[in-house]
Amino acid sequence: MSDFYFGGDVFSELDRMQRQVSSLFGNLPSSMRSSRADAFPRLNIGSTDDAIHIVAFAPGVEPASLEVTVDKGTLTISGERRAQATAEGARTYAKERFTGSFRRVIELPQNADADKVEARYENGTLSITIGKREASKPRAITIQ
Repeated sequence: MSDFYFGGDVFSELDRMQRQVSSLFGNLPSSMRSSRADAFPRLNIGSTDDAIHIVAFAPGVEPASLEVTVDKGTLTISGERRAQATAEGARTYAKERFTGSFRRVIELPQNADADKVEARYENGTLSITIGKREASKPRAITIQ
């Protein structure tokens, strides 16, 4: 006989405990690769056999203010999102949109080729493609 008794569904109790722990630690990211919740711009990172694809969601940023650099295995995206003009005499009582300078640094995998980087900004989205080195691509081996 166990001294530990849940009065109901075990899974709902575990879910409740997880929510309590998350609230204690301020909803920390669920993985080591995740960043803080208010990081800007938000990123999607993926890869194919030929390239690494990074999509940065940066609405309201002028393409001329963006800078993308690759150095020593890291990709840096930096820029500035300026505040939009408000009506003359208007007072702000809520501000949910980030404005100001930003910088995101992403560690690249070892097979990234810094000489094969392309970046394109369209409709508030910065798309970066980084080619992979030839030696790192999968290849079929013929069995004799």
